[in-house]
Amino acid sequence: MRNKFMLIGVVVGIVAGVLCTSAVFVWAGNTDSPSAPGATNSFTVEDIYNRLDSGADGAQSTFTEPGVAPGTGTMHTLNETMAEAPARDDTNGAVTGDVATGKTFWGLNVTGGEWGLRTGTANVCASPAGVPKTGQTTCYDVDGNVRDCAGTGEDGDLLKGVAWPNPRFTKHGDGTVTDNLTGLIWLQNANCAATSREWQTALDDVAQLNSDGTMNTNDCGDTSNGGAHQTDWRMPNMREQYSLVHLGFTGRAVPNTAGTGKWTTGDPFDNVDSGYYWSSTTRVDDTDNAWCVRLNHGSLGDFSKDGTNYLWPVRDGQ
Repeated sequence: MRNKFMLIGVVVGIVAGVLCTSAVFVWAGNTDSPSAPGATNSFTVEDIYNRLDSGADGAQSTFTEPGVAPGTGTMHTLNETMAEAPARDDTNGAVTGDVATGKTFWGLNVTGGEWGLRTGTANVCASPAGVPKTGQTTCYDVDGNVRDCAGTGEDGDLLKGVAWPNPRFTKHGDGTVTDNLTGLIWLQNANCAATSREWQTALDDVAQLNSDGTMNTNDCGDTSNGGAHQTDWRMPNMREQYSLVHLGFTGRAVPNTAGTGKWTTGDPFDNVDSGYYWSSTTRVDDTDNAWCVRLNHGSLGDFSKDGTNYLWPVRDGQ
């Protein structure tokens, strides 16, 4: 648009009995920009359209004066771009399955009202945690002989439960291992104290681990806190300790990646003992006893707190 003018006033008067109208004009000059919008890089409307349409990253570019006016087929219009934008949905932007699995999706923040990436967070009431699979896939008859699982109704036939992630564990190379099923983080050294301990002594060992990274004067190898040890280790409760059990293995009934049916040293933990491991859970009808898990074959038991068992520290995943 060139040479536009602005009418800023009208003077009306009567001269010699004649009605006269005098218009006063002020010229704004050439309203075309004297130069391109500048060297600042920017996305084009086409880039925005492609991002909404296909998720393409696009690339910023310096403004270039178009040689011709935009026309059909040369670029997407603003209306076409708007048509690609997600529709407002501030009621249920993700289905239950998306939320329960922690899926990342593009949606509206109901609180702030802005669009962006959102990550599902499971509602415990709507999506209760399932019971994991036991790991057992073989079936046995009443005499203990292996048999065909089909139609037996055994665990190895039905394979019920939440499937284990693959890999089940992630070793971080810093003395810690994350269980990708539960999210718990375990000390890689499953027997840092290097001996069995009374229950209260084991609790004291955990306090020492949080204090200086040792148990029974042994360095536990935790360097996961920026080279230093973490300070929130604890004795696992009974269910947490039992969550490590793989009922398809023996010798050490804990998961491994070798798939041999028998635990292999260092896979994925170090110094796993086949004996009983303490939990922090007391037996309520015999409160001088605490529950334990035997890692030879995954059995449960309770022992007097004056007895000695092993300790395997755990902490919440982050």
